[in-house]
Amino acid sequence: MTILDGKKISNDIKDEIAVEVKKIKDKGGKVPHLAAVIVGNDGASLTYVGSKVKACERVGFESTLVQMSNTTSEIELLEKIKELNENDDIDGFIIQLPLPPQINEQKVLLAVHPDKDVDGFHPANFGKMALDMSTFIPATPFGILELLDRYNVETKGKHTVVIGRSHIVGRPMSILMGRKGFPGNSTVTLTHSHTKNITQITSQADIIISALGVPNFLKAEMVKDDAVIIDVGITRVTDESRPRGYRIVGDVDFDNVSKKASFITPVPGGVGPMTIAMLLKNTLLARERHNA
Repeated sequence: MTILDGKKISNDIKDEIAVEVKKIKDKGGKVPHLAAVIVGNDGASLTYVGSKVKACERVGFESTLVQMSNTTSEIELLEKIKELNENDDIDGFIIQLPLPPQINEQKVLLAVHPDKDVDGFHPANFGKMALDMSTFIPATPFGILELLDRYNVETKGKHTVVIGRSHIVGRPMSILMGRKGFPGNSTVTLTHSHTKNITQITSQADIIISALGVPNFLKAEMVKDDAVIIDVGITRVTDESRPRGYRIVGDVDFDNVSKKASFITPVPGGVGPMTIAMLLKNTLLARERHNA
């Protein structure tokens, strides 16, 4: 069994990006600039955005953090997005989700210019991805592809089962794993809350990508020997024995499933760190496009 070490690979990618940024600086070029907009004071969101800012510092990017209050109106947020769209100094920006209830998430994501949408959520970028055209791939799916690539996990002709159909992970993964090329060329089954006999389906899978958000959902009896397991789930579970009073748990019953798997991602330290690394990669790509 091989651990797909997202922490290590994400650090490798950051080191590679830092080298590229140094080359840009040495030539007197424009340094990549990533902005993040956060509305409200959700603890998990603030932590996540903070780690993105730190990652920018590490690779030599410029970064801007835009913090807006919980009472921000939809009009105010759309004005801020317009400002960022028109700011030539900023190569890409993200709107940290979730947003407060008074703001329409869909309307906000549509307002981000596709050329600056380094999260890859805009329908124009999603459509290009579905058509195998060059575009920004959503950061978490992009990170999963990179892990499979760097560990040379065979995907061609394999049966991939995706659990969960979110627009952020499940649906894009089902498209990407079926595309021509590597990683890809697999036969994909997309499962969700209305799927019947899910164990029957997962037990036939060569590769399982679980993005459900249900702690320890995937049990050992649902997995065949030598399956590749990608766990995207991140749930805080109360644990008084831990200093913070909680622990992070994935969708996969790691202790038991890992005994049967050929490759598996841990939680934490698997897919999570890859998401930020690929966000940086998308920002570098955006900078190259803007300066082509």
